[in-house]
Amino acid sequence: MENFEFNKNLKVYKNFDEAASNILKIMAKFIDVNTLFIAKNDKNTNEIVKVLNKEDVLLEEGETTPFNDTFCKLSVDHGQKILVISDITQSDLTKSLEVTKNLGTGCFIGIPIYSGDGENYGTLCGLDTKNIQFNHSHIDLFETMASLLSYVLDLDNANKQIQQLSAPFVPLTKGVAILPIIGLIREETAENIILLALSKSQQLSLEYLIIDLSGISKINNLVSSYLLKIVDLLGLIGVKPILTGMSPEIALKAMKSNIDFQNIAIEANLERALKNIGFSLEKIAGN
Repeated sequence: MENFEFNKNLKVYKNFDEAASNILKIMAKFIDVNTLFIAKNDKNTNEIVKVLNKEDVLLEEGETTPFNDTFCKLSVDHGQKILVISDITQSDLTKSLEVTKNLGTGCFIGIPIYSGDGENYGTLCGLDTKNIQFNHSHIDLFETMASLLSYVLDLDNANKQIQQLSAPFVPLTKGVAILPIIGLIREETAENIILLALSKSQQLSLEYLIIDLSGISKINNLVSSYLLKIVDLLGLIGVKPILTGMSPEIALKAMKSNIDFQNIAIEANLERALKNIGFSLEKIAGN
């Protein structure tokens, strides 16, 4: 049987923006158009979120224009089919637009990008001051990449929701909150948890933050180091952290990462953590 070796340098994209930038670079290798860009719109404003200019700078990242006076609106109005205009000065759709007057001449190709629920995110477009006859290969390229961007957009949105669910910040009472950490924790998620812990602790003027680790399904050495560094960082802003739900696996991996437990408050569960800071849980009679 033939053996296959995996490429260790395989690119992993962290989010939609990073994937979008590289998709434009890939497209530029197969289509000779000056400007490739991805725009986002809210039906009022059209924002250029990613752009690749080969020679002339026709658009810049972050640039915004009224949505109604853009080629992107025409693309969205065209529906899920690609819009191809080889000469913007001759098409009834574009010849009267202010953007056409500014360019003077040229061409446009665009297709909408949709999220999984059917909502329009924006457009994937090509723009040039030359008149280009786009062929079937160009159209297939735009259609394929628009579908890929839609897929990546859904993954990015799902990942953001998962990150929010991975660490729901729960205020318990004045000066006290709990941060239950749930699921599979990766390095990027751990970094977000650290930022969440610091920002919310300052925002709520916390004295104590109980960090519950019992919901973590799997953890590696690097991430265990990240999570337990929260303790040191919280101490710098005057918040006392208490760790609960630490499994033997987490404890062993933390030990291998040379984490010093001497100054870390650790309790078996939430009830004991609350008792540690002067609270007690009592069952109300009749309930």
